[in-house]
Amino acid sequence: MFGRYCINFDTSVKTNIKNCKQFMERTLVILKPSCIERNLIGEVIGRIEKRGLVIAGMKMIQLDEAVLREHYSHLVDKPFFPQLAKSMMACPVIVMCLKGVDVVRVFREMTGVTNGRKAAPGTLRGDFCMSGSLNIIHASDSVENAEIELARFFKPGEIFDYAPATLGFIYETDEL
Repeated sequence: MFGRYCINFDTSVKTNIKNCKQFMERTLVILKPSCIERNLIGEVIGRIEKRGLVIAGMKMIQLDEAVLREHYSHLVDKPFFPQLAKSMMACPVIVMCLKGVDVVRVFREMTGVTNGRKAAPGTLRGDFCMSGSLNIIHASDSVENAEIELARFFKPGEIFDYAPATLGFIYETDEL
């Protein structure tokens, strides 16, 4: 039953997780074909888990041009879009919903800047890629876009509200 509650260590009072969920942002992550083909899935997921972020949904899908045109609508008219679409359809991708306090900002910082050659060491892109487009991962850039993107890739019932037993060791009670 511990996994369904947030623990208040100061008073040893259990608070129903519904009271904690309101502070947990959600974000979309896509492990791109450049991540899948290079066998980096475990490395990336390991870092997510070690940081203390909650994986609330995850699945492997094959992207098509229609969904890529929607997802990258701001880039469709750019000359590099056809190559971007081709690279994103090279093999299946893994889409994930991550949850955590301030998760959009935290995961964007973990990801690093778009161009892997310019990304800081210690970031996912800084450690695992050398390209501006074959950059292993997509991360939502705002809370608002995260919700739009999550709805694009996940059906109702594919994202789960749960609290791992470790939550009380990741956040102080007042952060939840």
